[in-house]
Amino acid sequence: MMCHYCQHGETKVVDSRETEPFVVRRRRECLQCGRRFTTYEKIEESPVKVIKKDGSRVPFDREKIRIGLEKACYKRPISEDQIEAIVSQIEIDIYDNFEREVPSEYIGERVCKALKEVDQVAYVRFASVYREFKDVNDFVEELGPILRAARRR
Repeated sequence: MMCHYCQHGETKVVDSRETEPFVVRRRRECLQCGRRFTTYEKIEESPVKVIKKDGSRVPFDREKIRIGLEKACYKRPISEDQIEAIVSQIEIDIYDNFEREVPSEYIGERVCKALKEVDQVAYVRFASVYREFKDVNDFVEELGPILRAARRR
């Protein structure tokens, strides 16, 4: 890494830490002038495309997951940190398991699974939109396993 002050080509890393998923912050010190500066390294991923239900492909956007989660969790006891953790977990899962394309169904099911563990009301809200419930029978069908599991406790 070249020093930004004296243009010397050698520096040493003084401190290194992950600031957010896929981003590393490094404090560096120039071996010639001794000045310190900070660099941020972001993993350059090949852009992942999401295959929509209609077959079209759009760039993966973690904000779409966040927006869906925020709508499902509206007025529920779920913090922004919990939502961010779910979004990050799903993003990491996608980049670990898919190189170029991921089906939207995979993302939707991962969100459903995460919400089911965190808050059942938010889960049903999300599932009703994601699975396109047509009438009250669809809700009853989805709630059946949840109610049976609750009775067993």
